[in-house]
Formats: sequence, structure tokens, C-alpha cells
Amino acid sequence: MSQSRFPEPETLPSRPDFPDPLVMLDGTKVMTKEQWETKRRPELLALFQHYMYGRMPPAPAEVRWTVLHQDDKAFGGKATLKEVAITVGPGAAPPIHVLLVVPRNARKGPAPVFVGLNFCGNHALVDDPKVRVPASWVYPNQPGVTNNRAGDAGRGKQADVWNLEQTLARGYAVATVYNGDIDPDRIDKREGLRPFLASLKGDAPAGAETATVAAWAWGIHRVVDFLVKQEKEIDAKRIICVGHSRLGKAAIVAAAFDERIALAIPHQAGCGGTAPDRCKSAKAETVKRINTSFPHWFCGNFKKFNDDTSRLPFDQHGLAALVAPRPLLFTNAVEDPWANPEGQFEVLKAAEPVYKLLGAGGLDAATMPDVGKLIDSRLGYFIRGGKHAMTREDWKVFLDYADKQLGKP
Repeated sequence: MSQSRFPEPETLPSRPDFPDPLVMLDGTKVMTKEQWETKRRPELLALFQHYMYGRMPPAPAEVRWTVLHQDDKAFGGKATLKEVAITVGPGAAPPIHVLLVVPRNARKGPAPVFVGLNFCGNHALVDDPKVRVPASWVYPNQPGVTNNRAGDAGRGKQADVWNLEQTLARGYAVATVYNGDIDPDRIDKREGLRPFLASLKGDAPAGAETATVAAWAWGIHRVVDFLVKQEKEIDAKRIICVGHSRLGKAAIVAAAFDERIALAIPHQAGCGGTAPDRCKSAKAETVKRINTSFPHWFCGNFKKFNDDTSRLPFDQHGLAALVAPRPLLFTNAVEDPWANPEGQFEVLKAAEPVYKLLGAGGLDAATMPDVGKLIDSRLGYFIRGGKHAMTREDWKVFLDYADKQLGKP
């Protein structure tokens, strides 16, 4: 069934519980790996685009990149630092700017790499005067930001959030982009690269136009293009997509739609990402709340489920299943009930049938683990004390999980 012929939301049957991820929309039971790969997986990808994230634009015919700045002795000689401008599409399309740091000594062979979006600009991650300060709209109440514009005063002020030195010391590279290069997170206006995505071939049905989370995920794919095709120091088979909060939503969507991503870590991604749409927690964000607060994140069709999520023909366990058989880690914090940590654990459990069908195992825990204990199975889970943030402790868990699932650098 084509996307344009999917049923209207109000005609879909009510399913109060998670829909079976191995049952097609027409009721056909998926019994084999081949059926999953040729029938159900493509159907789920189409369903998520039609009813939630909007059309995922096709890959551009050409991706170009230019090195703007390179320091071969960054971090006291421990790493090479580059800032690269990636250009796609028509000549007027603005570039996205990738900050890439690669360890020089803490590995053997090409480096595995964490890829993800940041909230403040690349300049905020490193105190390097040559790294570009974003010229576009930036979130308020961030270091060095005045009237939604970043400045030099913010340089290096978010270094603790990404903990580059810890990651480099473990032998991993990091590639990151300010999400506003792709689409600044404004309700009222689309900027950055986003307006140019409509020029790419492929029309979306009304209500399923590309929304911001999908655009961010598409931007991550372009960074993967660059890393795979250009960077010989990067291990193209060990690309790890990471993101925090709303950018965690983009991380899991990017992994679901791009099998070049070997492992995904959507950190505290919550509603619209890793938490169930069929929310049972009174303390967690709901579909109606997120669609009201951030209407640009999801497509128009998703708003039609605000008052009855039981009619969704999927839930977020289906998105998790689209990452299968690749490793997937959900990470949370005790004092972050808005992200629904308990519901996220249930999402992983509900994705298990697909992982097991593909021979990948599942989640090695029947109940939520103790605080501070990492479940490092193919479907992984971790919850720490503290609040909604990305911390040094979180990065240690990311690194430990990547070591286990992909092998140490």
C-alpha cells in the first residue's frame, strides 16, 4: 500500500495496547527474516513517515565538502580537529558545518565515530577561536547567546556536555553539527537547509510533509555520507548515532532510516522518540502536549491522534524495531519523569520479537535495572540518578556500551 493510500486516522481501529510489530497493516503475520526485510520493514518506514515524522527526503544527487579549518595538534596533540562545510542540492542551499575530532594515538586502525547534533554550535564544544560561531537563530539562555544569536563568549562553554577528551581517550572520534544549520528549532519559521529540502524529488501526501525531526535526521545522514566517502581515518562500519532529548528523537529516526549507522543511543529522547505514544504515566509528556508545544517537530497527520493515540497503527517500539538487528541503547535519569523512563523500558521489551526473529537476541532484563546498572545486551537500557542532561557519566556508559557491542577501538 502506498503512503497516499493509507487510511485516514479516524478510520483506523483502536488498539489500546502496543500493536504487534510483526503483523502487517492488513493483518498478515510476519514469520521470516525475508518477510520482515521485504514487506514489514518498508511498511513501517512508510507508516512512520505518513502518520508521524513526515516524508524523509531522498538523498541528494551530490554531496560536497570543504575543510574550513584543521588543527593536527588539537587537545595537546591527542587529536586532529577539523571543521568541514557540507553542501548539498542547489547552489543557494546553505552548508551544514561538521566539527570532527579524531584521536591520534588511542586506537589501532580507523576510529569508530559518534555522530550527532548539538544545541549550541560547534564553537561551544571547544575553545578554538577558528571554529565557526553559528550565524543563525540559537536557543536562548545558553552561554554567550544574546537575542538568539551566539557569540564568542560561548566558546568552550558546553565542553562538559560532549566530553570530547574522555571520548578521544577511549579511541573514539566525534562528528557533530549544530541542529540549526539544518533547521533552527523555531515554531514560526523554517530556516537553514530545511527550505531547500522541498526541491528534492519525491512528493509527500497532504499532512505528511517533512517535519523538523525528520529534517534533522536527514542532516545526520549527510554527515554519514561525508564520513563514509571521505574520511579514511573513520571506521565506516562503526558509526554510532547519539543525541539528547529532542536531538535524541532525531538520532533514533536517523538510525531507523539509515542502516549505515551501526549503533544508536537516543539519550532521554522521551515522547515522539523512545517513549510510548500510548502514554500510561501521569508524569510523562503526551502526544497532545508535544504537538501543542512543538507543532513543527511532527507532520500534520500526527496531530490527528492527539486525543486518541490508540488509533496509531504503530508505537515507538516499531521505531526501535526498525533499528534491528543493530544495537540500540536507551538511557535515562531518575529525576526526568517527563521522558517516561519506565515506558521506554516497555518500548524496548515490545521491540524484542523483531530482534529475536532476526537472531539478534533482545533485552537481558525482565524488569528495569537498578539505578547505575547498565544492561548491555543488543537492546540495552541504563538509568542514572539526576536530571535531564547529558553528562560525563552518560558518556562513560555510551563508551562502555559501544565497546561491548562493536569492540574496543
